[in-house]
Amino acid sequence: MAGFVLRRMLLVLPSLFGLLVVTFLLIRTIPADPAVALAGDNATPAQIAAIRESYGLDQPLPVQFLRYLRGVARLDFGESQYSGRPVALDIAQRLPATLELTFAALVIAIGLGIPLGVVAAMHHNRWPDFLLRIGSVAGIAVAAFWLAIMLQMLFAMKLGWLPLRGQLSAGLTPPAGPTGFLLTDCLLAGRFDLFLDAARHLVLPAVTLSLGGLATITRFTRAGVLDTLQKDFVTYERAVGFPRGRLIWVYVLRNSVVATVTQIGLLFGGLMAGAVVVESIYDWPGIGSYTVQAILTADSKVMLAVTLLIGLIYAAVNILTDVVHALIDPRLRESR
Repeated sequence: MAGFVLRRMLLVLPSLFGLLVVTFLLIRTIPADPAVALAGDNATPAQIAAIRESYGLDQPLPVQFLRYLRGVARLDFGESQYSGRPVALDIAQRLPATLELTFAALVIAIGLGIPLGVVAAMHHNRWPDFLLRIGSVAGIAVAAFWLAIMLQMLFAMKLGWLPLRGQLSAGLTPPAGPTGFLLTDCLLAGRFDLFLDAARHLVLPAVTLSLGGLATITRFTRAGVLDTLQKDFVTYERAVGFPRGRLIWVYVLRNSVVATVTQIGLLFGGLMAGAVVVESIYDWPGIGSYTVQAILTADSKVMLAVTLLIGLIYAAVNILTDVVHALIDPRLRESR
């Protein structure tokens, strides 16, 4: 197992390098000129040229890319062309909020998706199955921005049950905690009032972000359970009178979630990408809204750093997914 994890980690390096190359070239082919965006509408050609020279934008693309790679090797992602602050510092401050939102959405998707998939499989071609299949198709088809607006209008503006946007209510100051995760830091500081307020702010963004993943996990779990129910060991256990609940929720489910676990690993990266839209609508202070601002201002260093970060997280989650596969099915562990 250790050798397998090491091989996968080594394979991550060329993948991340390729990701950087593609992203760098795509950013440079965009018609927008970062120097013009920084200089403003009333800037003279001389001012624009000076800004372009100060940021090295007047040099050939290979030279610009090699300079950026040397900085990445030193964990130096440069300064934001918009804010003037180090990109690494901005990301370090905003990443915990995005991870907190992503983990919350993933917990909702897993906690509801797997049981619903089992229920759909156990009532195959009956009304619970039909309803869940229709709901899963709708969950995949519904646009996140539309769902976010509808949830805000219903639960925040009309009913007043949940906050409209933000991470904390106005006038409240987050505790200076060691983790950067607001909920965890509130608990460590003993501020349960702040914890409840932060949890209420987290509900709508997490539900919005989780819908597509919830639908996907439900469909894959349903398909896996249906396949496992056809196995000989299930027929035998039913014949000898093995308790139905234990059979389904322990043995059948364990043999059915390999494909689901794969989807969970893939969904994590998808949820982080989807957080860009969700964070913008809910005014969530994560890297999603930070990326939107970088796109609007043509801040290439921020876009490159965020892309590399998401790629690194995506690779780490995929490695973790393979490890979980081996824990679920020991046969996979032996083959590696």
